[in-house]
Amino acid sequence: MAGRRPNARDRRARTEQERARVHEARRRVHDRSVTRRVRDNVIGIVAGSVIVVGAVVSQVVHAEVAGPAPSPSPTSTPTQTAPATPGPESTDAPAG
Repeated sequence: MAGRRPNARDRRARTEQERARVHEARRRVHDRSVTRRVRDNVIGIVAGSVIVVGAVVSQVVHAEVAGPAPSPSPTSTPTQTAPATPGPESTDAPAG
């Protein structure tokens, strides 16, 4: 019986086992890719949040260190006004 030929039932059973093995492997790959996408999304959200919070903190610290710009105060010394310079006078006569 060691040299007997495989019958159709044996071939069908092997084919079904191979299909089940391939299906399980594909399911595992899919599950791993879903897990990886979720992990990557979480990492992206955390990194983006850290960057935004860092930018806000940086602006607040800069505003605290720099302080507001000094407002101009009025001076007590009078300023001289320039005399009005006469401009070219217009005439009603045509040029020419």
